[in-house]
Amino acid sequence: MEFWSAVAEHPFLRLALGAGLLASIACGVVGTYVVARRLSYMAGGIAHAILGGMGAARYLQVVCGYDWLTPLHGATVAALLAAIVIGLIAGRCREREDTIISAVWAVGMASGVLFIARTPGYGVDLMGYLFGNLLMVSPADVGLIATLDVIVVGLSLLHYRQLLAVCFDEEFARLRGLNVQAYMMLLLCLTALTVVLLVTVVGLILVIALLTLPVATAGRIARSLWQVMLAGIGLNIILVVSGLVVGYEANLPAGATTVLLAGAMYLAVTGVAAVRHRLAHRLVRGQ
Repeated sequence: MEFWSAVAEHPFLRLALGAGLLASIACGVVGTYVVARRLSYMAGGIAHAILGGMGAARYLQVVCGYDWLTPLHGATVAALLAAIVIGLIAGRCREREDTIISAVWAVGMASGVLFIARTPGYGVDLMGYLFGNLLMVSPADVGLIATLDVIVVGLSLLHYRQLLAVCFDEEFARLRGLNVQAYMMLLLCLTALTVVLLVTVVGLILVIALLTLPVATAGRIARSLWQVMLAGIGLNIILVVSGLVVGYEANLPAGATTVLLAGAMYLAVTGVAAVRHRLAHRLVRGQ
């Protein structure tokens, strides 16, 4: 109750709660596609590549005087660029995906470090984006998160059937005349925008955990893809709110606390499912 009293009193907590709830919606929707299509490693490459865009935005803001720029603007541009590069090279050049992802991952991180090194000051705000600092979200950040959320959810639902076909049966989708490469590119761009949303919640380092663990947990209790989406959104909301509450009460980082709760929930649900499967198998053998 102390946390909710503080939410009513402090605007920064209301901003943090709003940003977390908005990010949870996109995370539940796009995370379902990511888990179904097994794009977790690709999403990880995009997540780490955006450090270059954040560093460039910070450099332009401090050195060149572009005060309207924020690290989230740079992250958005870098994420989309990384998604397009990965999609084009993997689709047209027949290059191994893991090689492309590793290259984008390394180049993005290295360029980000260089931009940070050339920017006057300590870059404390960028360090917050590495590990998540939801309590430092600004009203402008919440506005950008809301805009990206509408774009991600709108496109995901508008092209639901096509993305479903690409995720589960790519060859069948191609035989039906679906432009598989175009929809894969769309899925990568949606994943990139969702990664940007989650950076504010848990940071670059932990973003993949929150993108995949709640949806993987939802997959244990739901049957169809749309049910997994709804359950994933609900679990993400519960986890983000719980992470904020526990982090506030125990004076712990909200992002890391949220991911630990997600991991504990996934392990618990997976363990229960394994025990039930073993018991059912023994009953069948006994009969």
